[in-house]
Order: sequence, then structure tokens, then C-alpha cells
Amino acid sequence: MIRTNLATRPFYNERAVGLWLLLVAVVVAAATLFNISSVIGYSRSDTELAMQASRDEARAADLRQQATRLRATVDPRQIEFASTEARQANDLIDRRTFSWTELFNRFEATLPDDVRLIAVRPKVDRRTGSILTINVVGRTIEDVDKFMENLEATGAFSHTESKEERIQEDGLLAAAIETTYVPAPPAADAAKGAAKP
Repeated sequence: MIRTNLATRPFYNERAVGLWLLLVAVVVAAATLFNISSVIGYSRSDTELAMQASRDEARAADLRQQATRLRATVDPRQIEFASTEARQANDLIDRRTFSWTELFNRFEATLPDDVRLIAVRPKVDRRTGSILTINVVGRTIEDVDKFMENLEATGAFSHTESKEERIQEDGLLAAAIETTYVPAPPAADAAKGAAKP
């Protein structure tokens, strides 16, 4: 085994090792500074958020107290009165949007020759639509039944039934028919009108 250095000039790695150690020390110091600044920043942020949360909780408690005070000052009779007024206004709007022209056009299309229309009374019901009471006079019960069948066939009338029938002095049959009327939306009527040649 050769124990002599064959290099003309010996090379020692001390400078390279020292440089690498210095570089590692700088990286460790930079990471430590970054971590310290992050911890300080997060600590400040946590403190600010805790203070903000406590302010928000105090504000929420104050608003709850104000709401409780305001509820105590509200008169339930005033609320009921306003609610009644709103219902009446909505009923008036519903009556206003009821189209008599459309209704009578449907009657004209479904009324048999031997049946005459005497009176029509609508009652608006929010759940089921308009409930109509229709008074008619016909020659026979078959004529009145035919009118009721024609109404049902349009699809705008349902639950059609005769509530009262009586023979008048002139021999004609007077009947009071009750039916639920749900008119087609305006868009559907427009589409039906456009489809006709």
C-alpha cells in the first residue's frame, strides 16, 4: 500500500467544507428569521381577531337587547290590522286580474243552444282559484248536464256540480252550478292563439 501523496501539490477540502457550512448556517438563520416573523405575525393576527370577535359578540348582544325592546313596543293589534289590510289589498288585486272577457268567451264556446246564462258570481280562493256560482235555465236536465260536461272539457273548470235544481212556472229547469275556475296563464293563451291558422 502506497502511503505517499502522489499529487504535485496536496489539495485540502477545508475551504469547500467551510463554505458549505457557512451556506447551511445562512439558510438555517433565514428559515429561523422567517419562522419567528411568521409566529409574530400570526400572534398579532390572532390577537386582532380575538378582539374583533369580542367586539362582534358585544354588538350582537346589544342588537338582541334592542330587538327585544322593539318587540315589546309593537302592538299585536297593529300587526293584525296591517295583516288584514294586506289580505284585503291582495284580494282586490286578485279580483282586478280576473278576466270577465275570457270567462264569457269560454261560456259562449260551451253553452248549448237550449241553455241560457242568468247570473255568475265569482268568489276568489287563493288555494283553489276562483269558485263560480253559475245560474242557468235550460229546457231539460240533459241540456244542463251537457253544459257542465262542456265546461269540464275545457280544462279551465273542475269540480263542476249542480247545487240546486228546480222547475219554474214556465216549465224550464233552473239550476245553480258551482265550479272551480282556473284560467290559463296569459302566455298559454297567447301560444294557443298563435297556433291557430
